[in-house]
Amino acid sequence: MHNGFIYCLLMTGPNAGQSLSKEQLADWKPEDGLLWVHLKYKSTDSRHWLSKQGLGKAELDTLLAADTRPRVVHSNNGMLLTLRGVNLNPNSDPEDMVSIRIYTEEHRIISTCERQLHSVIDVAEKIKAGKGPVDSAGFILSVTEQLTLRQVDFIHKIEDVLDELEELVVTTANKTLRTDIAELRRQTVVIRRYLAPQREALTKILHENSLLLDDNDKIRFREIQENLIRVIEDLDVVRDRASVTHEELLSKQSEQLNQRLYFLSLISAVFLPLGFFTGLLGVNIGGIPGAETNWAFAAFCAGLITLIGIQMYVFYRLKWI
Repeated sequence: MHNGFIYCLLMTGPNAGQSLSKEQLADWKPEDGLLWVHLKYKSTDSRHWLSKQGLGKAELDTLLAADTRPRVVHSNNGMLLTLRGVNLNPNSDPEDMVSIRIYTEEHRIISTCERQLHSVIDVAEKIKAGKGPVDSAGFILSVTEQLTLRQVDFIHKIEDVLDELEELVVTTANKTLRTDIAELRRQTVVIRRYLAPQREALTKILHENSLLLDDNDKIRFREIQENLIRVIEDLDVVRDRASVTHEELLSKQSEQLNQRLYFLSLISAVFLPLGFFTGLLGVNIGGIPGAETNWAFAAFCAGLITLIGIQMYVFYRLKWI
C-alpha cells in the first residue's frame, strides 16, 4: 500500500480479504463490501486522505491526535474509540502502551496508529485469510479481545518475574533487587493508568445504545470487559505484592546493617578499656609502674587478656552475644 496506509482491506463481499490499491480505494463504494483502512496518523498522505472523508471535527481530531486517552464516543453514524495495547515491538518497553484510534460506521472502518500493534496484525491476517470479522461490531470485538489477551499474557509474565524477585529476596543478597522491584512497581503503575479508563470505555459501550451492536455483541463485550477487570485486579495484586516485597527487602537490609553496627559496637566496647589502660601507661612521664621490671610487660598483657575475658563473660550474661 502507498505511504501512510498500513492496511486497506475489504472485509466482506466477493473480494473479501483483498487489499485495495490507491485507485481502487478512491473508487470504493459501500456496495463493494465493508472497508477497513488502517493509517499512520503522522503521515501527510494519511492526513490528506482523512480530510476528504467527510468526517466530523471530533472524529478527525481524534484520529490524528498524537496523545489519546482510552474512551468511547457514540455518534449518529457510528462509534469512535481510542484504546491502548501493550507495546511488544523490539527494543521497546511493554508499559509504553501503543494507542489505536478506531472510527466505525456500518460500511466503513478507519483506524490510525503510529507504532505497530500485534493485535491489529493478527486481525488483519485473519481478514486476509477469510476468517476475520464480517461487520463493524465484530471488528471492534476482535481488536479489543486481542488487546486484552495480550494484556493478560503480559500480567502473567510480570507475576512470574515477581515470583522470582520474592524468592531472591529470601535466598540471596543481590544488590540489584531494589532496582528491579522499583522497576516492576513503575510498570504496574503506568499500565494501570491506561487500563482503568479503558475499562470505563468498554463499560460505556455496554450501557449505551448503538446501531452497530446487537445483544450477542454486547455479551461478548461483557466477557472482554470481565477479562480486563481481572487484569486490573491482578495489576493491583502485583503492585501490593511488589510493595510488600520492597518492604521486606528494606527490612532485611536494615537488619543486616544493624547486625554489622552491633558487631562494631561490641568490638568498640571490648577495646575501649584496653585503650584506656594502654594510653594511661604509655604517657611519657616518670613514675610509670613496672618501667624498671623485666616481667612487667608480660604481666600487663596477661591483665589485658583477663580483662577481655571478664568483658566477654559480662556480655554473655547480659545476652549481648
